[in-house]
Amino acid sequence: MLIVDHVSFNYGKINAIKNISLKVKNGQTVCLIGGNGAGKTTLARLISGILHPAAGSIHFNDINISKIPGYKRVKFGITLVPEGRLLFIRQSVRVNLELGAYHRPRSELPKVHEDMEKVFSIFPRLRDRLEQNACTLSGGEQQMLAIGRALMARPKLLLLDEPSMGLSPILVQELSIALSQLSKYGLSILLVEQNAKLALNISEWGYVMESGKVVLTDSTNKLTENPIVQKIYVGECRQLEEKKRVKPIRRPPAWLRISRP
Repeated sequence: MLIVDHVSFNYGKINAIKNISLKVKNGQTVCLIGGNGAGKTTLARLISGILHPAAGSIHFNDINISKIPGYKRVKFGITLVPEGRLLFIRQSVRVNLELGAYHRPRSELPKVHEDMEKVFSIFPRLRDRLEQNACTLSGGEQQMLAIGRALMARPKLLLLDEPSMGLSPILVQELSIALSQLSKYGLSILLVEQNAKLALNISEWGYVMESGKVVLTDSTNKLTENPIVQKIYVGECRQLEEKKRVKPIRRPPAWLRISRP
């Protein structure tokens, strides 16, 4: 379905993406893991059309989309859930979901409501918040809404950029279950994620990025067993989870401390 063929991209004189190639098959869930600054978000933006490659090509269902703008790629079936969610925070949950279907003709209005019901089946909490403004939702609910808004476009390929960012371990687990449901619908997913444990658990194939390059690629079963991935990426996730569980003991401010004679 998706072929990224020797793509490069520069921010001025900085080589952010260096000769990267990857593939996503129809109905497949693929993850792209790596640390901060590895180039994962830049690659997601290149695939979605926010940015355009300096070299190489991007093909989607045998069509070269390298120079096609992002809003047209949505019509082809590529939808991005951006890092940081980027919701319309002063609009209601309902309006955010409806805006996800902006490119669909009025004749499809009944189908839009059907798709909204599908979103509620995956994220039931959104139904209860339907008339609330997005800014009143918790971080986890906002991420559900961002994914739901993307699903309203009826994508063939869903790009998820750091969906677990800022979420507690419990909400990450809920997100993992929801993403597993999406893959059962036959949706192709490219998951760009720093949380290697989450990404490897729900994906079939994986790519590991460092400094703008793909340094490892294999089935997620083999990547999980890879000692380098275990040490650098999965180990980091465990340490972060442990830090979240253990709350630091904070001393009260000086003016509240009772001085002993």
